[in-house]
Amino acid sequence: MPWLQLSFDVPRERSEHFSLNLEIAGALSVTLGDAGDEPQLEPGPGETPLWSEVTLSALFECDPETEALVGRLAQHLTAQLGKAPRVERIEDQVWERVWLDTFRPTRFGQRLWVCPHGQDPDDPHAIVVALDPGLAFGTGHHATTALCLEWLDGATLVGKTVLDFGCGSGILAIAALKLGAARAIAVDHDPQALDATRENAAANGVADRLDIHLPQDMPDLAVDCVLANILAGPLIELAPRLVGLLKPAGDLVLSGVLAEQVENVRAAYAGRIELDPTRIREDWALICGRRLRDA
Repeated sequence: MPWLQLSFDVPRERSEHFSLNLEIAGALSVTLGDAGDEPQLEPGPGETPLWSEVTLSALFECDPETEALVGRLAQHLTAQLGKAPRVERIEDQVWERVWLDTFRPTRFGQRLWVCPHGQDPDDPHAIVVALDPGLAFGTGHHATTALCLEWLDGATLVGKTVLDFGCGSGILAIAALKLGAARAIAVDHDPQALDATRENAAANGVADRLDIHLPQDMPDLAVDCVLANILAGPLIELAPRLVGLLKPAGDLVLSGVLAEQVENVRAAYAGRIELDPTRIREDWALICGRRLRDA
């Protein structure tokens, strides 16, 4: 069955009003997206990740009565916004097939692969994280996650304890365990992320070595490696806490940082972390180093 999609751009402060009215008008779903090119990878605790300019997309059934309704909505929105919304007919698809066509096995570094379930690479030495796109951010295809996965592939993790702070899908914690870490702790303020992490860990056979917590429930820790793929603001704010979780000489790996934000983030950790040169990919950065013994 085909669908009708009505979409238009609005300022963030008006998005809730329009979303509610579209639902009242009979939209089956309303999704919010980035109307420009403004990154939102991981919100701070209690925050809703919205862009300053939001694209609203409302999905309706495609029948003569609803087509007339969408036409009236489009006229009303044109009068309100000064610009006609986009109305398009979307043919029904096997959506699982759509993402399988774009989400392929991908190698990070020398050994580590992230693959959809059932699509193992032709590599006898591959260490595979099986992961399908889902509710939580993190399949390895964004530059920030890719940088972290490549760092993990080159690290010595055997027997170590790793903290994945802001775990999303759990991909980094799971990869660390697959690469030999003895234990991992996954932390996120989003319960959906924790559910996704739990499911992905079970699917990869590492659930017995993974502890999962909300930030406020995280026990006192001293770990060998802290991974935090979030955003520059929270990374700066959390600097004392993240450094405090590390054992002396433990590894710190930070990402979710735009290239122009690197100096501010590095400054927040200077004097406590011996920082390596920053790695840059597609305007995103990875900052890593080791905790100084007297920090």
